[in-house]
Amino acid sequence: MSKSPRSTPEEGRPNLQRRTLFAGASTVGALAAAATLLPRVSPEEAAAVEPRPAPTKGGGYSLSDHVKQYYQTTRI
Repeated sequence: MSKSPRSTPEEGRPNLQRRTLFAGASTVGALAAAATLLPRVSPEEAAAVEPRPAPTKGGGYSLSDHVKQYYQTTRI
């Protein structure tokens, strides 16, 4: 009887199966695709964005156009 060509854990090497290999390869491919879709921001662009001034009365709530639109959609 001949032994299987696959390695076994008893031999000290992991038993990699085809499914595990393809799952790992597809994960790496998905991560690479996601990395290409992320926007790239240079340090100069990041520094160019001015932060909002702190509220004078404390808190951070402001009645913006977005909030007004939300209130309009919740009316019955």
